[in-house]
Amino acid sequence: MSNKADFYDKLKIQLADTTDFPADYLYKFIVPTTENQVAEVESIFNNLGAVITKKKSKTGKYVSVSILVNLKSANEVIV
Repeated sequence: MSNKADFYDKLKIQLADTTDFPADYLYKFIVPTTENQVAEVESIFNNLGAVITKKKSKTGKYVSVSILVNLKSANEVIV
């Protein structure tokens, strides 16, 4: 098994142990301030009923994208 697969297997177990699903899950991304990259992150969560908030950095070079979405299982966090 690869390190990547091991990481996600461990994450799935930790999520199942610490979270009662369905539950709200918060994703946070820091991306360069280009409409392309911000839109790309948003599009991943497009049809999930997510609440998306954005905040620019002091210098304006980056955007913090916070995505709150209700997920049914630990599997949905990883996929």
